[in-house]
Amino acid sequence: MAVTSPAADALGLAKRITVLGSTGSVGTNTLDLVARNRELFAVEALTANQNVEALASQAQKFDAKLAVIADEGRYKDLKSLLSGTSIACAAGPEALNEAAAQPSELVMAAIVGAAGLAPTMEAVRRGTTVALANKECLVSAGDIFTQAVTEHGATLLPVDSEHSAIYQVFDFDQADRVTKVILTASGGPFRTREIASMRNVTPAEAIAHPNWDMGAKISVDSATMMNKGLELIEVFHLFPVEKSAIDILVHPQSVIHSLVEYVDGSVLAQLGTPDMRTPIAFAMAWPQRMPAPSPKLDLHEIGQLTFEDPDTERFPALRLAREALDAGGAASTILNAANEVAVRRFLDGEIGFLDISVVVEKTLENVTHSAINSLGDVVSIDEVARRSAERVS
Repeated sequence: MAVTSPAADALGLAKRITVLGSTGSVGTNTLDLVARNRELFAVEALTANQNVEALASQAQKFDAKLAVIADEGRYKDLKSLLSGTSIACAAGPEALNEAAAQPSELVMAAIVGAAGLAPTMEAVRRGTTVALANKECLVSAGDIFTQAVTEHGATLLPVDSEHSAIYQVFDFDQADRVTKVILTASGGPFRTREIASMRNVTPAEAIAHPNWDMGAKISVDSATMMNKGLELIEVFHLFPVEKSAIDILVHPQSVIHSLVEYVDGSVLAQLGTPDMRTPIAFAMAWPQRMPAPSPKLDLHEIGQLTFEDPDTERFPALRLAREALDAGGAASTILNAANEVAVRRFLDGEIGFLDISVVVEKTLENVTHSAINSLGDVVSIDEVARRSAERVS
């Protein structure tokens, strides 16, 4: 089965892939799939934040042309580790942008947080296919980002399991026939925990997701359900639906990844085991499909699928995200920046688990919701919101 892009296929070559954030959860899963399909993919560039040892190891294993470490203080270490190879190395924010600008047919945008916005935008500007695993591009700069995708003729493929599920069952030719998009949520590790006891939740408890294997920040977002709030905002920017037509449904088994409802009463859903390699493989092989090593779904063994409404009292992040989406302007940018700071402060032991949403809400109250007209506006407001969130006690 050929899984190359049209351009690569015309030359009889493997699809060239750049992985932004190659040492994180999505990045390592992406490279796992590359390793299983070496004849189909050639690695162009890899980037990491600080894990220079893992980055150098990946670059050598996959014979990358370029390796970039975001932390400029680790450049000498990277250069030393890659000494004697033909792999080019670089460091710093501008080097991340240069990695995204390399001539690959697919860019896996997997840098966590607002740090992934600029390099992902660089990939969009060259009109390539971008597999988007970075929530913040759409949450912080939704209109700016999607406008750039249109202007530069880029192809945007969602990698989050929920948005990938929607993408696979959404009829874009009959978008006006869609009545509702339903995001499913596992409910995280504290779905049934008493609210009072959540005050004493430790970082170790918060990152122990019952179904998914994810990085610390994303796991905490799942525990607060802010991840679902961010995904709500993403859906609005990814699909032609009204804000009021986006619902959230708690589904603890994480088998149905999302659903789309149509005017005739049909509800289409994408199902699968909770393994990120499934949506990653879909994006890597698009518009075709490729094998993935994810465990196959056995509904007979599972036996029962259950559903419940989300508890916005237990998880105020859901309310805050919907309010930010409704407010428009810079509200979502502020929400995301404040949440990143709050999660970092929680993981560092500065604040309690329930304080995460408090920090976000107070930051939304304290920072002006000005208009967003450029990427510069996003960066500026993001910085103001971060400073404000650091001061919330």
